[in-house]
Amino acid sequence: MTNDSLSDATITREQFREAMGLFPGAVTLITAGEGAARRGLTATAVCSLTDSPPSLLVCVNAGTETCAAIRETGKFSVQLLSDEAEGLALHFAGAKGARGAEKFREGAWETCGSGLPRLGSALASIACEVTSDSLNGSHRVFIGKITDVRLAPERGALVYARSRFHALAAE
Repeated sequence: MTNDSLSDATITREQFREAMGLFPGAVTLITAGEGAARRGLTATAVCSLTDSPPSLLVCVNAGTETCAAIRETGKFSVQLLSDEAEGLALHFAGAKGARGAEKFREGAWETCGSGLPRLGSALASIACEVTSDSLNGSHRVFIGKITDVRLAPERGALVYARSRFHALAAE
């Protein structure tokens, strides 16, 4: 038995977005750059790739300043947000109109050993060096070799599904 709407070779953008909205995703900030050149955005398109060597895969809209900063510097960091960081997620998504380095006025930001932004309240802060960069439609897919990690697993995680934020409690 097949469902005609799912068996079609082409789907609409709305169908795609509706289907992807059903996938719960960890809420992260992808950041790059240093000082006044820092850039960042909110993303759920982040996943582990391999543990040998430890690597992450991130997808970033090719038209963003964050994408340009990653391509220019060859490195990025991922901040896994805690369940108390919904406001920060919205801020980095542009809900408050902040752009560029202005976004870093919210949150307790530090600098990791490789010079990348590190959020003090993140469940995990992971710094990466880009090993692969490819353009796929409207987004660039970056693969990064992990160079630095700081963990705070005692906090709950922030996830996004069905157009809403949800808290995932720490055990």
